[in-house]
Amino acid sequence: MLHDGHGAMVVDPGDAQPVLDALQSERVQLQAILVTHHHADHTGGVDTLRQTTGAQVYGPAAEAIPQPARGLGSGDRVHAVGREFQVMDVPGHTAGHIAFFCPEMEGSPLLFCGDTLFSAGCGRLFEGTAAQMLHSLEQLAALPGATRVCCTHEYTLSNLKFALEVEPGNAALVHYRAHAQQLRAQGLATLPSTMALERSINPFLRSGEADVIASARAYDARAVDRQGVFATLREWKNHYR
Repeated sequence: MLHDGHGAMVVDPGDAQPVLDALQSERVQLQAILVTHHHADHTGGVDTLRQTTGAQVYGPAAEAIPQPARGLGSGDRVHAVGREFQVMDVPGHTAGHIAFFCPEMEGSPLLFCGDTLFSAGCGRLFEGTAAQMLHSLEQLAALPGATRVCCTHEYTLSNLKFALEVEPGNAALVHYRAHAQQLRAQGLATLPSTMALERSINPFLRSGEADVIASARAYDARAVDRQGVFATLREWKNHYR
């Protein structure tokens, strides 16, 4: 949730009650609900919040999300709490997944990417293809390095375990895992991440790196090009424990 002391916006409210509690605590009025994709853990609180607050709902035009809502796609803009968010199409996890990007928020850009990009990981391919997800991630990776990556699940430690399996010689990964473990031991979130950090540690953004390619080919010799390497990494991660 973001607010300016008067109005507020919330992204992907899977449950209404924590949002209602926060609105009451901060004494702000919910004005906008932003939805990245249709999965219930991102939309479960939308109806209650809209009915309780009258907030406008914004979400992907290509997906079935709680209605009424303003459908969005690439190039659209959303204005909320005094900021403008650019909409990006990032299919892969779902067919119509979108992301919201604000180029300027308190000194650095801000990205709400739903389940497309996680810290050191990415979403499963439930509806889209590996080619779509790779293209989506390349779009996100091209954003400024200072961009704060606000993904929607605290999967960082398990993602880092897999990332180190893929790229054990990556010193940035080793350093960041120690930092993330320390944060989680204190009950703190590892998020938001930054795009610069993700470009240095996230195997799904590094499918052109020699060590990542070698690991993918060792897992499946059919990983012959960047798309094949990415698809192999995603399949490997699906079964990794």
